[in-house]
Amino acid sequence: MITVHHLENSRSHRVLWLLEELSVPYQIKRYQREDTLLAPESLKKIHPLGKSPVITDGNRVIAESGAILDYLLQKYDSEHLFAITDEDEQIQARYWLHYAEGSLMPLLVMKLVFGQLGKKPVPWILRPAGMALSKGIQKAWLDKQLKLHGGVIEQHLSQHRYFAGSRFSLADVQMSFPLLALQMRGSLQEMPATARWLEAMQQRAAWQRAIEQGGVITFS
Repeated sequence: MITVHHLENSRSHRVLWLLEELSVPYQIKRYQREDTLLAPESLKKIHPLGKSPVITDGNRVIAESGAILDYLLQKYDSEHLFAITDEDEQIQARYWLHYAEGSLMPLLVMKLVFGQLGKKPVPWILRPAGMALSKGIQKAWLDKQLKLHGGVIEQHLSQHRYFAGSRFSLADVQMSFPLLALQMRGSLQEMPATARWLEAMQQRAAWQRAIEQGGVITFS
């Protein structure tokens, strides 16, 4: 049986969601974040990077969201639920699948990191400088980049039902986490098409079962 090594409030929700979409049996091993918000050292016993998501399937240990989703689809989509025959939609699905982690998530991680510069565990004497640096970088560059990316996503979803086009795909599963993070930060208020897409994803029965299994994502 597949074991999902699941970290609270993490990208492993996408793995649970896909497994539920495919009706593949799995079990969950749960991990709690440290005070630093990082994964616990115990995850390094599963994979040397000590990151989540990671799954074990028999003797196989597979990490990285995109690689895990692709593996599960190739091995367990026996009914071809995610099959896309249109070549243009195949290209779009592949683009957004890689864009999520390659382009969008690094910006969101930077947003999170810079937001911590004025807080513990930064020494109190350095927090004012850290906060000033954080605000300066975010205003001058990071927020502008996120707005640019948000505009591209919004334009695409205003023209297409799903990221691939007309069909639900791995791209939707992969894009869900960064867009959920943007929603919880209030960034989707100016992205109505994206907000509608995310609401539709959250209404899927498999999404709701994944939340029941893995817990609500809060980004708190």
